[in-house]
This record gives sequence, structure tokens and C-alpha cells, in this order.
Amino acid sequence: MMKSLDDLKKVRERALEQMRVREGKYSAKVVVAMGTCGIAAGAREVMTAILDELEKRGISDVSVTQTGCKGLCEQEPTVDVIKTGQPTVTYGYVDADKARQIIAQHVVNGAVVSDWVVSTS
Repeated sequence: MMKSLDDLKKVRERALEQMRVREGKYSAKVVVAMGTCGIAAGAREVMTAILDELEKRGISDVSVTQTGCKGLCEQEPTVDVIKTGQPTVTYGYVDADKARQIIAQHVVNGAVVSDWVVSTS
């Protein structure tokens, strides 16, 4: 269990290093909103679940990053999935289980989980 933001940063950096196959060449980018509201709603656990699911599946060409508050406080934690040539999909009310399913269904299989979509852009 993570105890601080520094712990999360260490986990994130280690995972990003492991996932970087070729500089700047990713099949997808996953962005977790880590503003105060997101963290309070469980964004740390969501980030951990995403990194864990990618590692379990041996996926190394997905960039996982974080951002600050997106202004969707009531729908936190939020996660964006960005795939080249497709609209950015923002998922809301994401927990660890939903995060794992988003990786499996959207990132791996290309199927948007429409029930959890907050917006597309």
C-alpha cells in the first residue's frame, strides 16, 4: 500500500521506465487526473491498478501519466484513454476494478466502455 505521493511517484517512474519501448512511440496514452479531488476519491489506487494490469499483461507500449484537476470533481477519479487517430475518451467514477477493465477492453481490445464515458474530444 502506498503511503505518500512520493511512493506513487516512485512507482510511476519505475513503471514508465519499464514501459518505454521506443522513445515517444506508444500504442496508447492513459492519463489519470491526480488533483486533490481525484486523490481524495481514489486516484492513487486507480493509477496502481492501471500500472499493475499493464505489467500483468506484459504491455510495454502504453504511456501512463498523470495530470492535475480537470474540473470534473464530481466524477473523480477520471481517466483519459488516448489512442492515435481516435477521440480522447474520458472515463468517470473509475475505481481499481473499472481501471483494470478499461485497460482490458479499451486499451487492449479497442472497445470503449460506453457506460463509464464522461466525455470524448
